[in-house]
Amino acid sequence: MATKKTESSKTTTEEKVNELLVKKITAGTVIDHITAGYALAVMQILGITGREGDIISIAMNVQSKRMKKKDIIKVEGRELTTDEINRIALVSPNATINIIRKYKIHKKTRIAVPDEIVGIVRCQNPSCITNNERGITSNFKVVGRKPVILRCSYCKRITGHDHIIEQLLGLC
Repeated sequence: MATKKTESSKTTTEEKVNELLVKKITAGTVIDHITAGYALAVMQILGITGREGDIISIAMNVQSKRMKKKDIIKVEGRELTTDEINRIALVSPNATINIIRKYKIHKKTRIAVPDEIVGIVRCQNPSCITNNERGITSNFKVVGRKPVILRCSYCKRITGHDHIIEQLLGLC
């Protein structure tokens, strides 16, 4: 005996499909519009392992009207510092930061790559003064934003996006 679907059962199924997969956070940070595939790199850059005890949600390669695909990270109970936001900008210059308080967006910031990067990455040139003299902090001028490309203020060596990410992840 075949059963006939009613309009009400169809609506219930559609509602479940459109249901929120990740629940809202009470207070913390939502990092949205991360370049697709880079959420885990952002987590590593921020030093978030999941063992801290905070609720963390990660969505990768989700549909986005603005950028086709994107990643999203939600971290309960943590607000990012300016230095952390600058690190994220080097990896994903399209990202947005939403500070959440009492389930609502308290502050929304579109990440902007600063004109100068100080002390975050090292110069690739082994002869650069920043790699050979104590007390001299690396300093780069941003010469490209998408992708991020840096020029050392001391020796003028160019550092590309891939090398920046490798450094931030501790791979070199």
